[in-house]
Amino acid sequence: MSSQDDEPEYRVVALVLISLVVLVVGAVLGIGIHKSRGSAPSAASTAAVAPAAAPAPAAAAPVGDDASVVVENGVVKFYFASGKADLASGALDALSEVIAAGKAGKKLVLSGFHDATGSAAANAELAKQRAIVVRDALVGAGVAESAVELKKPEQTLASGNNAEARRVEVTIAP
Repeated sequence: MSSQDDEPEYRVVALVLISLVVLVVGAVLGIGIHKSRGSAPSAASTAAVAPAAAPAPAAAAPVGDDASVVVENGVVKFYFASGKADLASGALDALSEVIAAGKAGKKLVLSGFHDATGSAAANAELAKQRAIVVRDALVGAGVAESAVELKKPEQTLASGNNAEARRVEVTIAP
């Protein structure tokens, strides 16, 4: 007779335990999903733009195929999607310090890079087009075209990330 009286209590305990397990699993999954969304770069969030007044933290090379811009140790690095010459969002914000220097009469040097995959001639031409797009953005922001120097495109020789090779670097000449 006592076993029949205890059945409702076991059911309640089992229900509470099952609910607790479901709640914990749900919380763990929710946290995992939240963290994965927070760390996955999107086209807009990959524009790691540092303010002009503060030094930019060291940034890793892009791993995806999205356009992005990074300010690293005073060098503005534009990364391009494969086969494209479109600037990433935030490009002018990243160039603010460089634009100010160009308007003040400093020489700005643009260096285009490309990887070793595909046709060397086509890659060099695409690297040149990318540098021209960056130059046009600088000129459009008020920098005199004579203050911008385009260097011959260079092929990166490292066997690393091809996205790192699809870039244009903008530096202020000493």
